[in-house]
Amino acid sequence: MRLTADADPARWIPVTGSLGFKGRRHRKAAIRMLLGQATGAMGAAPRQGSGAAAWMMSQAAPFLMRKADGRVLVWTWKDEPELIVAMATAQELTPQLRTARAMMPIEYDDTEEFRNPYLGAGEKLVVPIPEAPASPPFATYTWDTGTHLITLQAVCADRERFGTVIGSVDEIARTLRTVDDLSIGEAGPVLRLPPA
Repeated sequence: MRLTADADPARWIPVTGSLGFKGRRHRKAAIRMLLGQATGAMGAAPRQGSGAAAWMMSQAAPFLMRKADGRVLVWTWKDEPELIVAMATAQELTPQLRTARAMMPIEYDDTEEFRNPYLGAGEKLVVPIPEAPASPPFATYTWDTGTHLITLQAVCADRERFGTVIGSVDEIARTLRTVDDLSIGEAGPVLRLPPA
């Protein structure tokens, strides 16, 4: 199972599939933002080497995403790459994943229904002001297909501007869909079917 979505190219830059110099600045900025938010959420002061770490991770990220074989899609804001990062993932619904979802904090029960024309009814959770002061605002969209958990997560670096960009994340969430590969015959080619 692979994921695809129609992110507005005037607003979003795809990080997935960008190799070498293509998308390097946006890749690096997105990783730097996520590393900074994670460091701050743990209460640690940002380290001086975070720029080098972001650069190294930005070089490795495309190969890791390519290895994920379409199960991970990442975008960053075109005009300001460090403002917001959106990441879609497809995970097989194992018993361990179902257990982990059932044990999530009670704050994650405060979801609203979110419809997607391809994936059906899902859930949307928006946390504009997390309880931990250093935690960034975020939104999570989830769909349970029965065999896989499709998730779109967006993390914003600016609490005050979070409300102005969440609508654009909704647009990506409405176009998110899966693409399945079917084998023709025992040793034939692969036929890729578009979403219904």
